[in-house]
Amino acid sequence: MEKGSSGTRRLLFVTGLAWLFDAMDVGMLSFVIAALKEEWQLNELQMGWIGSVSSIGMAVGAVFFGFLADRMGRKDVLVFTVLLFSIGTGFSALTTGYTLFVILRFFVGAGLGGELPVASTLVSENVAAQTRGRTVVLLESFWAGGWIIAALISYFVIPSWGWRIALLIASLPAFYALYLRAGLYESAEYRQRVRQEKPKLLQSLMALWGANYRRATLMLWIVWFMVVFSYYGMFLWMPSVIALKGYSLVHSFGYTLLMTCAQLPGYFAAAWLVEKAGRKWVLSLFLVGTALSALGFGTATNLSMLLLSGILLSFFNLGAWGALYAYSPEQYPTVIRATGSGIAGGIGRLGGIFGPLMVGSLLAAGSSFAVIFSIFCGAILIAVLAIIFLGKETKGLELD
Repeated sequence: MEKGSSGTRRLLFVTGLAWLFDAMDVGMLSFVIAALKEEWQLNELQMGWIGSVSSIGMAVGAVFFGFLADRMGRKDVLVFTVLLFSIGTGFSALTTGYTLFVILRFFVGAGLGGELPVASTLVSENVAAQTRGRTVVLLESFWAGGWIIAALISYFVIPSWGWRIALLIASLPAFYALYLRAGLYESAEYRQRVRQEKPKLLQSLMALWGANYRRATLMLWIVWFMVVFSYYGMFLWMPSVIALKGYSLVHSFGYTLLMTCAQLPGYFAAAWLVEKAGRKWVLSLFLVGTALSALGFGTATNLSMLLLSGILLSFFNLGAWGALYAYSPEQYPTVIRATGSGIAGGIGRLGGIFGPLMVGSLLAAGSSFAVIFSIFCGAILIAVLAIIFLGKETKGLELD
């Protein structure tokens, strides 16, 4: 694809819609979990397992589809992942029991987890170096759009028509995959190099931990694990946490919608800063803001403090996600780029397994929200230290 402004905008929009649909499914799950608690009388541990099984699927999908994208091409794998999570979401709307719902969430998660690193790799390879970071962060901004749509659907649909109708709406992106098939193209770098080399999984893994890339790999694995651990622990539980603090389910959905709207300015701020100050320090700054906001959210004692800290948490955390997706593919050459990004994302999804489970387990054991969100604060600060001491700046770097 041509790296001109019109080609970049088209690529951003086409890929961004797939990203938006991914986010819509993940965001809606947090509201569906809160609704299922009442309908199926779930306990906190069962609620946590729904989010964790999704993360197990995302871990498998990120690694498997990341490697597959290096072997077979970014475009075809991206289309398949969109189909997988959309169709799985549609079937999950038809379930009548907890066990089958959880099984289907694994396959939905696999599609979701595979789509993200493949999409960011595809965009990175098709955009000029001087605007690459901003473009990938703007791609991530579609995530906020997906969450906002999920919150709107959940707020207006679930209380009146139920969670099944909401999930059926979330399955509609399957039709968009047909357009993706015709609207995307592989980069010239991929066509010229990778189709000739056809990397093998063991060779790719050895390259990730070779002398040239082991420092970057270690840094990314630590950062992805800590960021995803905290993100899914905090955001999948957000409507339920607000409800458990004494507010009604409808109010918790409304407050979460308000907090979600703060994600967009967070992305736009990060998109502007990554090309000015660089990826490394912008990512660190936004993660520090996330850690402090998480502490404030967990210790909030009134509605004003809860809303303010939740808004700041959305602003800083999603801005950090944008910078991380811009930063990750730039660590590796074309032949292992999707594999490296995918495995880093897969390591992160392992953190996403433990985050929701930890919240459910600690709540069941009687722990306070202050303790739970202090753990998330500490995890994010560990990620910041890994970036500062192990990371390198990649702003303006030409990808091979």
